[in-house]
Amino acid sequence: MLSNAFLIAIKEIRKNILRSILTILGIVIGVASVIGMVMIGDGTTANVQQGIQKLGTNMLTLRVGQERRGRAKSSNSARPFENADIATIKSEISNVSAVAAENSSNINVIYSNKSYTSSVVGTSNDYFIIKNWNLSSGRIFDESELNYGTASCIVGSTIVKQLFEGEDPVGLKLRLKNFSCNVIGVLESKGAAAFGRDQDEIIITPLQMFQRKIQGNKDISSIIISINESKNIKQAKKDITLLMQERRDIKPDEDDNFHIRDMEDLLSTMTSTTKMLTYLLGSVAAISLLVGGIGIMNIMLVSVTERTKEIGIRLAIGALESEVLLQFLVEAIVLSTLGGIIGILLGLVIGNIGVSVMGLPLIINTQIIITAFIFSTFIGVIFGYFPARKAAQMNPIDALRYE
Repeated sequence: MLSNAFLIAIKEIRKNILRSILTILGIVIGVASVIGMVMIGDGTTANVQQGIQKLGTNMLTLRVGQERRGRAKSSNSARPFENADIATIKSEISNVSAVAAENSSNINVIYSNKSYTSSVVGTSNDYFIIKNWNLSSGRIFDESELNYGTASCIVGSTIVKQLFEGEDPVGLKLRLKNFSCNVIGVLESKGAAAFGRDQDEIIITPLQMFQRKIQGNKDISSIIISINESKNIKQAKKDITLLMQERRDIKPDEDDNFHIRDMEDLLSTMTSTTKMLTYLLGSVAAISLLVGGIGIMNIMLVSVTERTKEIGIRLAIGALESEVLLQFLVEAIVLSTLGGIIGILLGLVIGNIGVSVMGLPLIINTQIIITAFIFSTFIGVIFGYFPARKAAQMNPIDALRYE
């Protein structure tokens, strides 16, 4: 009985092919939109995760000021960190592999007749370990450059492209503010990080030089710390917090005037945000599935009206109400299922094109594909039941008299 109902449904769909295509169009658009949006959203989430991982593994960031609801709240009473804080963290906190200051400022950099605004960072050689950064040419700072604040710098690949037009700049001099800086190395390219920020748009200098010639004081606004293993991060955060409370004379009843963030915090925050946006986009796109279901119900009601005499004849010669109900229900399910299959294929194409254009990783979410298909079939059942029930409850005599 079910196979016979399926064959009749296919015959009716083929008989009115244009109407059938227009009927399933809403389902196709809905399923394709959901899958395409989710693919782009998942690609964005994966891209954010990759970008954060590029910033450094197992990294803690210690900053001045309190933290409120994910944002740092500066405090006038909070004093900056000192060089001694870095040395103390490195010597007294276990599982620490590297510690470095990270003072930064945007400065207009000049070479020859070209200029470019870049982020200049004052730090030490531990910075390269924490940030997982290698050099493509040249060398890192030697002890004398770090201790005496020699005007030396290491540049990112974007600086090389913008100012040196691809020429190896090692041995050449850049102008930072009112002094010259000798280029001793070039960083390997890392590309864009989270939010599309160009990590290669950077110049790294010794901390002593940065403090004396750029910043004008010995303050340290930020300290970055690398923990040897991920499992030790939570304990390290606790130990560093206790150490800094002691060094900064913070009493038990006082709020900390510093805060510590790890990459896991940032990763979870940004991942949850992108996933929420993905679900929102998917939910908006899913509304068109409901519109498609209403279209199926509308067309099935028209079909019941057109086939009133056929229904009357079938009922008159002994067809059961359940058989008529099944017939029209199967037609609705076939239409919605066909729309779901076409929508899945179209959605994969749209999603593939979207992530390619936006430069995102291709993530195929099989769970959402299966869910979209099941939902489209379920819509056929829900919106096809009322027309099918109307057909099954017809009076055979009235149906045969229908003009």
